[in-house]
Amino acid sequence: MPDYGVDDAAWSPLPWSWAAERLVGCRSFWVVTASAGGRPHATAVWGVWDDGELRFAFSCGPRSRKARNLGANPQVVVMVDGTAESVSVEGAAAVVTGDDRAAVWVRRYLTKYQPMFPQLTAEFVHQNLIVEVQPARAFGIIEREEEFSTRATRWVFPSTGAPGDPPP
Repeated sequence: MPDYGVDDAAWSPLPWSWAAERLVGCRSFWVVTASAGGRPHATAVWGVWDDGELRFAFSCGPRSRKARNLGANPQVVVMVDGTAESVSVEGAAAVVTGDDRAAVWVRRYLTKYQPMFPQLTAEFVHQNLIVEVQPARAFGIIEREEEFSTRATRWVFPSTGAPGDPPP
């Protein structure tokens, strides 16, 4: 990011564990989709990052703008809700179609959110679409002046899904 002053000789990449900690611990995420014509849409969602699989999933109504956009254009950006230590993940989204795979995500979703919202049920989540995001790249930025130019990091996910070292 040399145009933003991020070309400092003291640059040191953030470890992936830093990003994973923020993704796993985030309660609400921003999801950005775009229609087939490129019209953007951003909205906050509940979601679950699984660092073992390096995948993100959220649910949405089948008639929602998110669902319509993803049906026409699977490219998506997912961001944690904070900006001081931000993580954004770019990738491709797909509706989960298999019952076994859906059950895995529903269990993860309930494990995360049911302690805060005991009325949340698997039936409710299953009534909606479960969308899984396969990441292509992620960005981590610390918005504190003393760290901004020395810590901004990009991770690239090969087709295997494992994050690679940041490019030089």
